[in-house]
Amino acid sequence: MHTPSKWSLLWPVLATLVLPLVAAWFAYPDTHLPPKFGVFPPEFVTQEPAFNLYYFIAVLVAELAVGALLLFPRLFGFRPVAPPAPSPKAPFPAWFWVGLVFTLFFWWLMWARVTPFGDLVYYAFSPMWWGFILVLDGIAYRRSNGNSLLAKKPKTLLLSALVSVGGWYYFEYYNYFVFSNWYYPNGHMPELSHSTVVLLFLIAYTTVWPAIFEWYSLLRTFPKLGARYASGPRLPLPGTLLLVAGFALIVLMVFLPLPLFWVLWIGPMVVIGGQLIRKGIWTPFTALAQGNWTPLVLIALASLCNGFFWELWNWGSANPNPVPATNPNYWVYDIPYVNVIHIFAEMPLLGYFGYMPFGLLVWLVFLWAGSLFGFDASLDSDPARAAANGADQSAPTLLPYEAR
Repeated sequence: MHTPSKWSLLWPVLATLVLPLVAAWFAYPDTHLPPKFGVFPPEFVTQEPAFNLYYFIAVLVAELAVGALLLFPRLFGFRPVAPPAPSPKAPFPAWFWVGLVFTLFFWWLMWARVTPFGDLVYYAFSPMWWGFILVLDGIAYRRSNGNSLLAKKPKTLLLSALVSVGGWYYFEYYNYFVFSNWYYPNGHMPELSHSTVVLLFLIAYTTVWPAIFEWYSLLRTFPKLGARYASGPRLPLPGTLLLVAGFALIVLMVFLPLPLFWVLWIGPMVVIGGQLIRKGIWTPFTALAQGNWTPLVLIALASLCNGFFWELWNWGSANPNPVPATNPNYWVYDIPYVNVIHIFAEMPLLGYFGYMPFGLLVWLVFLWAGSLFGFDASLDSDPARAAANGADQSAPTLLPYEAR
């Protein structure tokens, strides 16, 4: 084993920040930057292209293929694996009930958009989400006999919140290069100062990583679900090829922001994942190379589950009547070609698919940060069950060369 240098982990991520700026210098000869670059919170930039049937069908076919793999894994070469016995149940912890009260109260306040509590209505988003995080942790605690992130690894949960802030700002940066696939129509509301809005966004960003990780921890308490994908085709991925392909996609995205809007997520994912593979650091790709798809599938499903609540609660904070506007964090999508079929959500129906690779990207960023800054980025609160379920029991330790 060897420990990768800090620089070997840092330079690829720095490159993902610099490459779009270099490409923009040539893509926008007059301004050298995309329109409204740096305006925060991001605003509406331009009307994206309307519905395109061919693009829609292509995305739909890809999503149906992924859905078929998830629903019928044996058709794709997965072998049955005996699941471990379920854990004994523990009582709900105290923080579950606290979180439930916070979730329900601030959910009501955010959707009701009334002000019996003064200006508290403008601040409902983050308390609601942190309450929900406590609820998810409490359910995982009960189902796993007391093994939850908050109970066993509170430092990891706290660090995930800190990484979440930097991580989401990173994605907001990329959003500028695709003409703001999402923007915040209430981000400059007159009721709040700009500095207050920025602070509220900063606090809201702390919830992204913890929420997805709590969903992942909860899904792992279903032994049959983990075992379903634990013995599949071995798929070793070439780290160097991923790294180079990611850089190329990022550059092309700047020149072709409409057809390649999805590179916002996929480009950084393959760059960071590729470099972690090259350096022998555990990722879900490591398990994939060994035929264990469980970590990858569960983190994708965790993000998808959380995405349902993100979109539903966001929609209800401004719909069906957008007046009064009380949620500064409310977002709207401006996605080219597929921005149709909205069911109680600003997110188009096919757009939910994007939550699955997003969950993987979130985990890769956390594993990268853990390796760079030297903290424990494993999500295991019960090593024995993690080993049985094929979870990330080795993360983020290094692997010998033969296992890469």
